[in-house]
Amino acid sequence: MNRNDPPQGTDNVLLDLGFDDAEELSAKAALAIKLNELIDQRGLSQTEAATITGMTQPKVSQVRRYKLQNISLERLMQALVSLDQHVEIVVQPARPAHAPGITVAA
Repeated sequence: MNRNDPPQGTDNVLLDLGFDDAEELSAKAALAIKLNELIDQRGLSQTEAATITGMTQPKVSQVRRYKLQNISLERLMQALVSLDQHVEIVVQPARPAHAPGITVAA
């Protein structure tokens, strides 16, 4: 590669930055975005959101600030279900249009 060639990137900025768990962090972020949207739409306080989702208020605060290292994907999915959402996981063979990996659409 010469100096004028732009660096090759992916569509996952976390992977491009070298995070080992980039796919998981991306999935968590997508779920947290949806969870935060629902909390905002319903005008819930962190305490109210904690009561509804079964999370502690400090965990809700972490989600609100996208500090997701200590929150599992499963916990985020359960919180969305408690807010009347349907969470669906689809497993399918990888093909050229869909490389092996994890994708979350929220």
